[in-house]
Amino acid sequence: MTTPPAWDPAQYLRHAGHRARPFTDLLARIPDPPTGRPRVADLGCGPGNVTALLAGRWPTAHITGYDNSPAMLDRAHVEHDGPTAGGGRLDFSHADVRTWTPEEPYDLIVSNATLQWVPGHADRFADWTAALNPGGTLAFQVPDNTDAPLHTLMRDLAATPRWRARLAGVLRRPDSVHTPGAYLDRLARLGCATDVWQTTYLHVLTGEDPVLDWVKGTGLRPALTALADDPGARDAFLTEYRDLLRTAYPRAPYGTVLPFRRLFAVARKTG
Repeated sequence: MTTPPAWDPAQYLRHAGHRARPFTDLLARIPDPPTGRPRVADLGCGPGNVTALLAGRWPTAHITGYDNSPAMLDRAHVEHDGPTAGGGRLDFSHADVRTWTPEEPYDLIVSNATLQWVPGHADRFADWTAALNPGGTLAFQVPDNTDAPLHTLMRDLAATPRWRARLAGVLRRPDSVHTPGAYLDRLARLGCATDVWQTTYLHVLTGEDPVLDWVKGTGLRPALTALADDPGARDAFLTEYRDLLRTAYPRAPYGTVLPFRRLFAVARKTG
């Protein structure tokens, strides 16, 4: 991608329930930190809604959410910043996950649906696990569906003669997420007891063109950012993409089903 995507917290949170579910599933598999008042980092915290779930699990923790989107951080500060009910603290700070290096020991470093935006993210695992206290954990989940129509149709449309000049190299690459085995091998070689798995969710979405509405909050952001200075072109691209999605994800009487595969990893530092 040539320009970082501009994020819209309100659009992202329109499907907050569906988007948070993988994080709760990840959270259920993370072992308790080794200290009574854990230090926790959430990389790519977005608007902070799932960061707050960490405080529910570990009420005494000092949790810092990191993100590079001013709009997302503003929303997180307003809605979630401050002391927690259990005596811990929840705060947020600007950082780029591509270069973020821990400046203190952590008991948990977690990331929810962020690393797919970070080229070379697996190369950062060594620095992150080195900063974990013994018994600490690195845990993340990422969308693992670049082969789904949601993404293939977007990329194919962007590569057509009408759009390639504006959108070439803009969208997330098909290889932005590694295989489960690659993550397991990388983390295990760093001395971590590692659990990696995949889950496919069948999200039942409602409303008019709900799959388009979903992807406008995430995968489509780079294209929307690239076309932001030309509203006519942006709307034309959205119309073409919407029509393709309507065929790929037909509406049923009870809603529109969006199959969505995700990849999870929990790596506990054993040394």
